[in-house]
Amino acid sequence: MNAPSPTPGAPPRLRLEGISKVYPAVVANDAVDLVVAPGEIHAVLGENGAGKSTLMKIIYGVTRPSAGTLYWEGERVEVTSPAQARALGIGMVFQHFSLFETLTVAENVALALPGKPALDELAQRIEAVSQRYGLPVAPRRHVHALSVGERQRVEIIRCLLQNPRLLIMDEPTSVLTPQAVRKLFDTLRQLSAEGCSILYISHKLDEIQELCHTATVLRGGRVSGHCRPAEETPQSMARLMIGKDLPVCEHGPAASGGELRLRLAGLSHASEDPFGTDLKDIHLDVHAGEIVGIAGVSGNGQQELLQAISGEEIIAEKFPVQICGVQAGRLSAAQRRRIGLCFVPEDRLGRGAVPSMSLADNAVLTAARSAGLVRGGFLAFARARHFAAECIERFNVRCGGPQAAAKSLSGGNLQKFIVGREVLQTPQLLVCAQPTWGVDVGAAAFIRQAIIDLRNRGCAVLVVSEELDELFEICDRIAVIAKGRLSPVRPVAETSVEDIGVWMSGLWPGAEPVPADAEAEAVDAAA
Repeated sequence: MNAPSPTPGAPPRLRLEGISKVYPAVVANDAVDLVVAPGEIHAVLGENGAGKSTLMKIIYGVTRPSAGTLYWEGERVEVTSPAQARALGIGMVFQHFSLFETLTVAENVALALPGKPALDELAQRIEAVSQRYGLPVAPRRHVHALSVGERQRVEIIRCLLQNPRLLIMDEPTSVLTPQAVRKLFDTLRQLSAEGCSILYISHKLDEIQELCHTATVLRGGRVSGHCRPAEETPQSMARLMIGKDLPVCEHGPAASGGELRLRLAGLSHASEDPFGTDLKDIHLDVHAGEIVGIAGVSGNGQQELLQAISGEEIIAEKFPVQICGVQAGRLSAAQRRRIGLCFVPEDRLGRGAVPSMSLADNAVLTAARSAGLVRGGFLAFARARHFAAECIERFNVRCGGPQAAAKSLSGGNLQKFIVGREVLQTPQLLVCAQPTWGVDVGAAAFIRQAIIDLRNRGCAVLVVSEELDELFEICDRIAVIAKGRLSPVRPVAETSVEDIGVWMSGLWPGAEPVPADAEAEAVDAAA
């Protein structure tokens, strides 16, 4: 169901005239005009690097425009800071989270609210809002211990508590489960009916079609068109964005009888985080020439599982994690890479790349030995630049070259670089977490095909994702993690999105009994 239409004839809530933003190496926005009415849900579409996030940051006061004028409810304004934007009634959910990792959820939310709210009272408000909108968070938990999906919920709740008149959402559903997305859409429709305007950025075109009244398309920083999503198809909107039809992944049958590359042999591990999820007797085999997917609601042990496999968390015994025939439970992350593991973490800024370092230097961080970037104990900087340039070219990363800082790239382009950096090392085992988070439809198809091609060359691939459509598109077998336990693994051809939706609440054959409310949630998820 579409959101209620904005009130006809009402003066614009927001109007942009000729907004431009010029950086030394790129023109991010070029004379952009945009009008948003009260109660309107307005989509901004475009490829990675088209200028969408820059434009939203200008509206929110994070970035100052090089030229152009912004009008708020008919009055010309200059938004010079996020605090001023919030005072006007503008809230923003960032694609790259703006949270302090050493603070609790409640403390992070308090920083965005006026005055000095009492933390105990604020924690109760957070819990009430999270329950009302189906976005569960623990107010007293420290942000550094949260998964990206849980951090996304914190960002959204923080904005909702501000009662905004314009809500900017930059990829708000990128790491939310299907049932959480539906609840979020209900919330946005309710806000729209109450007169709140919403600027909505998403690469999920089916979401745009379902939710938004109007859409503005950006290409190369310029407005290239407008449309009414309800009158379009995802395919026609993709053509408006990228100027051509969407690429389709070619996914043939997996090779049978491949070498065992990853074995989890009864992996159990207690989380050091008091709010974390303990892993309980996990068994999993991943062979050369196949892609195995793991689905699940964020916060059910994905983070702990990835840390146990990657070596970020050393476990007590060596045998529960076996990589390429080596008992690796006590090996460090670097030692696991030396025996054939490559890893794409879910958090691209901070764990996948160091923001202030160049792409060439970021390549050295994981590919130093496997790609020959170290010679005689010394870094070979020319080789590192060549490796980064090859990654940029082969994965169509739009940037200023190998010396560009990681933080200067759009989220989707940085994701392409990180995935490309790992793929180019020709790993024996590739572990990917949220491989297409915040990536446009064309780039997502490219990344998925690159993963399939790597599998076709004999690599074993494990993908942990909350995008069920993605898992069903690229995987050969699929399982679910819930409450720290892993479901049986099933061939994708022998299951369905509905079945996996039920399993995501722990309701698979032979699983431990679950509370009645969890069973009801599972039924809702599969509906």
